[in-house]
Amino acid sequence: MSDDAPLHSGLTLRALVPNAITAAALCAGLTGIRFGITHDFEKAVQAVVLAGILDGIDGRVARMLKAQSRFGAELDSLADNVSFGVAPALLLFLWSLQDLPRIGWFAALAYAIACALRLARYNARIDLPDEPRKTAGFLTGVPAPAGAGLVFLPLYLFFVTENPLFRDPRLVSVWLVLMGFLMISNVPTLSWGKLRPRRAVRLEVIALFGLVAAGLLQEPWWTLIGICAFYLASLPLAVVLYWRIRRQRGAAAAPPT
Repeated sequence: MSDDAPLHSGLTLRALVPNAITAAALCAGLTGIRFGITHDFEKAVQAVVLAGILDGIDGRVARMLKAQSRFGAELDSLADNVSFGVAPALLLFLWSLQDLPRIGWFAALAYAIACALRLARYNARIDLPDEPRKTAGFLTGVPAPAGAGLVFLPLYLFFVTENPLFRDPRLVSVWLVLMGFLMISNVPTLSWGKLRPRRAVRLEVIALFGLVAAGLLQEPWWTLIGICAFYLASLPLAVVLYWRIRRQRGAAAAPPT
């Protein structure tokens, strides 16, 4: 049987690899919920972070193998909803928000629903190449994996400082709702495709990624805090760059006077 021979489900053998990675990401997210139920929150966050890493791999593997499929896109969104929507909401409720159950549960629901809405919007627009932010090389709103990484910021800070302020359910509730809003907002955000370092600094970029990987192994919480700070700082930069490109395109399209 050749690699391209279809299975009974209509998937090729080549398409199994990226979909298996997506399934592994889903299992990691579900395992994070399991660790949260037993109050092992460090392992719970690590499981969701692993799900994010796997989610960043599966699409690239699919493109490398030329194994993109509608099935894979739908499976990826379903896995993302569990790993980056449901899991963070439940973990933060079990860690902090249950001390303020009414408002805390509302905040957890708001975040989980926002993640589902973001993924539904993405699926609805996946075949629309003329979406304005997509054509400019930007994403619309904060992606679900990045949103999950950001929403855990109070947990990272608590792990390194043990300051009870970061576990305050009022603070965590506000942060959850804010991250949910950023996911469903129309705020332009930088995509990987937009990040194209100049040839002169590519070795430095490789070294930086190596240091980040080492940091995740050696000092994971401080490294994740740094990544969150960098991403949050990039949000206003992305807005400025997007509107600059939009003005340039508007000027180029304007008829000569």
